[in-house]
Amino acid sequence: QVQLVESGGGLVQAGGSLRLSCAASGSIVSINAMGWYRQAPGKQRELVATITSGGSTSYADSVKGRFTISRDNAKNTVYLQMNSLKPEDTAVYYCNADALTLVAWGAHEYNYWGQGTQVTVSS
Repeated sequence: QVQLVESGGGLVQAGGSLRLSCAASGSIVSINAMGWYRQAPGKQRELVATITSGGSTSYADSVKGRFTISRDNAKNTVYLQMNSLKPEDTAVYYCNADALTLVAWGAHEYNYWGQGTQVTVSS
């Protein structure tokens, strides 16, 4: 099993910044893609940003130029630097990872989710 633990959420005024972190731990052989998703009240969960093990990134149009995703492979950690925050960025932010996991019969890739961290942007 692999656990993802997010941190760094909170309350910030519009125009401010926050940095989210997500650390993976457990029976990890390797981690492939990692990403951040968010879910606002009454809305579906949506992709915010992803990053491959090689460092290639992609972003939702709504956050391009404001958010930056990065990772530290040695620490199995992914980050989301959020600048110029807007009230519409308010949501629970979830970390996601595709991890090759050590199991009884060898290794298998599973998809994992963190528990979520609340980000609230006031106007």
